[in-house]
Amino acid sequence: MMGQEHLRNIALIEGASVAAIFEPDAGMREIAAGLCPGAVFVESLAEVVRHPAVTCLLIVSPNFMHLGQLEEIAAIRALPILCEKPLFTDPADAPRLAALRAAYPAPIWVAMEYRYMPPVAHLIQNAEAATGGIKMLTIREHRFPFLEKVGDWNRFNRNSGGTLVEKCCHFFDLMRLIAGCDPVRVMASGGQAVNHLDERYQGEVPDIWDNAYVIVDFENGLRAMLELCMFAEGARYQEEISAIGPLGKIECLVPGPGRFWPAHLGPAPVPKVIVSPRDPKGPRELDVPVDPALLAAGDHNGSTFYQHQGFARTVRGMQSPDVTLVDGWWAVAMGMAAQQSAETGLAVDLKTAPYRPL
Repeated sequence: MMGQEHLRNIALIEGASVAAIFEPDAGMREIAAGLCPGAVFVESLAEVVRHPAVTCLLIVSPNFMHLGQLEEIAAIRALPILCEKPLFTDPADAPRLAALRAAYPAPIWVAMEYRYMPPVAHLIQNAEAATGGIKMLTIREHRFPFLEKVGDWNRFNRNSGGTLVEKCCHFFDLMRLIAGCDPVRVMASGGQAVNHLDERYQGEVPDIWDNAYVIVDFENGLRAMLELCMFAEGARYQEEISAIGPLGKIECLVPGPGRFWPAHLGPAPVPKVIVSPRDPKGPRELDVPVDPALLAAGDHNGSTFYQHQGFARTVRGMQSPDVTLVDGWWAVAMGMAAQQSAETGLAVDLKTAPYRPL
């Protein structure tokens, strides 16, 4: 699904095209061929990397494959890479990522689409002025359960890194971006309450979590909280983000994928930003609509397109990656700390966690 969203959005980027694809699943390969009739389909990652028409790479594979594929690419040819999140799934693999960062000479951009959703981007841009300096940040995601993936890899923590890594690294990236500094402590409670309990894969019950609360303390004193529920797709908005400071509050409301909105309810909700100053009191509500062509190209409120615009500029030498290897690493480390805290019942000190950026 995500690979196809990327292909549709690359087609909207001026001067960009897909030259070669390695897709081992026959069904997915057929869909990709329909989206990219000019692409060559090859039988290995190495063939994509060596293809003479390829000038940059996109990794959209199951989570547990990302780091190994980055290492394989590095051994063949250093090209700019856009790598889907999360960068890695095993806490023990942090030294491998450190070695890759030290040796790889080309840009690596980690796919953190949520930064580019228009209502989220508006909040980020205006949060400091609206709040007078953010002291509290809350992100709530009430959404649908995990979708079906090829080989059902996302039903098990060992493949995905756990829900707080797989799904929530997006939100931890947003927290760190908005805070403007690094996290120091994580506390969490989470588990599997509703979803996938009646499913069996080769006799094994999925263990992926479907709900959590996470609290993060940052170096500058900002406190952030994540509330995740993955059995709440009946909600009008999927994400609600609020930032509060001494001058007031700013929040954004983001609907889920339009294709999931029931037709009998009429038009899908419009994204909103609400600014609520303390003085004078009076919330101001702003609609932040998204270009319908971008909505049709994927499930992330147009953000994948804006991300590819930036990556294209990076490939052409016009800018550096917005989301660096270190940014993507921190997002995973925060998720791993949250998983650890929820499992142990103890707060995790990120200053000493072995999987934090080295």
